[in-house]
Amino acid sequence: MARLIGLLSGVVLLLGFQAASACTGDGSVTDNTLASKDWWQVSQFYQIYPRSFKDSNGDGIGDLKGIISKLSYLKEIGVNATWLSPIYVSPMADFGYDIANFFDIQPEYGSLEDFDELIKEANKLGLKIIMDFVPNHSSDENVWFQKSVNREKGYEDYYVWHDGYVDENGQRKPPSNWLQAFRGSAWEWNEKRQQYYLHQFAVKQPDLNYRNPDVVAQMKRVLTYWLDRGVAGFRIDAVPWMFEVLPDENGRYPDEPLSGYTSDPEDSAYLKHIYTQDQPETIDMVYQWHQLLEDYQRVHGGDTRVLMIETWSSIDQVMKMYGNKTVNGAQIPFNFQFISAGNDNQNNTDLPAGGFTKIIKKWMDNMPSGKTANWVMGNHDKRRVGSRYGENRIDLMNMLQMFLPGVSVTYMGEELGMVDLEISYDDSVDPAACNASPDNYKQFTRDPARTPFQWSSADNAGFSNNSATWLPINPNYKTVNVETEKAASKSHLNVYKQMSQLRQTKTLQYGGLQYGNVGDNILAVKRSLPNEKTYILLANVLDKAQKANVVDVIKASGSYKTKIANIISTRKAGDVVALDNFDLNGYEAIIVESD
Repeated sequence: MARLIGLLSGVVLLLGFQAASACTGDGSVTDNTLASKDWWQVSQFYQIYPRSFKDSNGDGIGDLKGIISKLSYLKEIGVNATWLSPIYVSPMADFGYDIANFFDIQPEYGSLEDFDELIKEANKLGLKIIMDFVPNHSSDENVWFQKSVNREKGYEDYYVWHDGYVDENGQRKPPSNWLQAFRGSAWEWNEKRQQYYLHQFAVKQPDLNYRNPDVVAQMKRVLTYWLDRGVAGFRIDAVPWMFEVLPDENGRYPDEPLSGYTSDPEDSAYLKHIYTQDQPETIDMVYQWHQLLEDYQRVHGGDTRVLMIETWSSIDQVMKMYGNKTVNGAQIPFNFQFISAGNDNQNNTDLPAGGFTKIIKKWMDNMPSGKTANWVMGNHDKRRVGSRYGENRIDLMNMLQMFLPGVSVTYMGEELGMVDLEISYDDSVDPAACNASPDNYKQFTRDPARTPFQWSSADNAGFSNNSATWLPINPNYKTVNVETEKAASKSHLNVYKQMSQLRQTKTLQYGGLQYGNVGDNILAVKRSLPNEKTYILLANVLDKAQKANVVDVIKASGSYKTKIANIISTRKAGDVVALDNFDLNGYEAIIVESD
């Protein structure tokens, strides 16, 4: 029996709908729910790392005018909304995540006028712009921090300050053993103020104090400012870090316990972050932000504004971000299961079909009733999907992400099959890498996934006409680029565009979900809706050819016709596939449709 279960594993799940929805007994959605989907629930989101997207002025750095010039490309590939990594004024210690002015644009990216033009041109194309909001910290060059250093009235405790303590040898010590994400102590001594400040990321990124109501109000003003300029919502950065425990009655912060994961005392993973992450107040702050967006819409009208939440927390904590029966939370708490399942940057090229099933099941089983799923496989902080899951799986991963129900989020370049470029320690610019050593920096660096976008086979991949770019460009741009892939009969880009078109069908927008695996090789995912065509994704996730029967796994039988095939497949549109007896070559992925 155990062997049988291992060979044939099936899971049946229903897509979560809004409270107004009704599901029939066969796992499909009745017609009275077809009008209940909000724009974001069926959207294709696309993350742009502005520094690397398109350079318009020849300085080797991407900018807002470059993005404007390529909005038509986003429309062409089926994107509905694009999330921009930070473009605020910044000294660039962490490339925009250290913000010196939350109300203006970094000059090398452009101006507020350029931003307004971006909103205007995006609106013409029916595209929505999502801003990256970084609430946990600012730059130490922010005027708020300078005022706090000087203890100016109203800013004394804008940040987290502490005296530290003096040990038995008369040596000054930090308030606790807390570690920053970029290696080393999370506390930095400020000579002028004669206190330590907390920075859970780089030294130049002091943590704001969310136990100060003035800080909470200030950051809500930031949100409102950009809503007034026309953004459709926010991606909220580093949410789990926003609150820390209060000091005890003696004014001391508690040390965090050892994790046992690493023996490197400088590595953030050396400690269990039970006092500096996922504090109860964090959830309430997310709810407050969502209420702000709801109130704004109530007053100003227009489409729903969305919150996209970055959280690497436990699944239970992530699900709380959705809200509860009485309070609405974020519409899109990011689903990082396809990233965390591979231990972030470790390769996941041998993940079997059962592993894929487990990842899907973990989210769908835990998601609260009436909420919308989302699927995120890569971003600017993690190795590219093709480098983590294998280049032979690039189409497979895009097809799966876009086939599953709900929101799909693509990091720029994944539609082309861009992969990591290994960058030497001497050429590294990411603080996570620079704070490490030449021996271990590759474990922490984020540079390989941030290289410039590959537009064409021209010099510098059509990204810039400058002789140098802020990060080197992957030499594979000669073949992996938009221009070449658009012209090819089979390419990652063309598969992506076909998937975008398929996402417009009622079945993929409203249909039920069934999925499972046959042994280690075959993953099967079905989307179905009464009176509409049924679509089934069949994928061989490993390198060995496999014969399969998925009838019992997804409760479907008969013959289907090939609709979309990855570039590895030799099948053509219209080729017949019998669900009870078909072959898939290694890494072959196809989507078949009913008559």
